Amino acid sequence: MCLAIPSKITQIKNNMATIDVDGVKRKASLLLLENAGIGDYVIVHAGFAIHKIDEAAALETLKLLKEAVALVEGGGSGRE
Repeated sequence: MCLAIPSKITQIKNNMATIDVDGVKRKASLLLLENAGIGDYVIVHAGFAIHKIDEAAALETLKLLKEAVALVEGGGSGRE
């Protein structure tokens, strides 16, 4: 299973982006995207940015993922 997590571009050099997800930084190729820039949110698969996502959608997705992690770590189903 692949989970698409929005990642923010913080640097670009030679078609390689430094992306940030909640403080975790990684490298991703921008060869498959046109017009990606610093500050954009992207979806990355297998080391390639494959889709730009708008900031509001990215932030909402990240919020929901954090809530899901909190439920899993808390051991509750939220249906007590």
